Amino acid sequence: MPDPLRDRISDALALLNGARTLRCPFPTCTVRIRYRAVTPAEAERLTALAADHTRHGTN
Repeated sequence: MPDPLRDRISDALALLNGARTLRCPFPTCTVRIRYRAVTPAEAERLTALAADHTRHGTN
């Protein structure tokens, strides 16, 4: 099970360094995608990938 506080701190530090973090909304999924300096089209593709648990989930 992921540690929510550690994850939030890690995401905040990444944001301070210019990176965005996307997470799967599935409660037990640990998929996290970080990106920086991508085109709007690529950001949209990554957002769709992170949000669609069926594309990366194993459970």
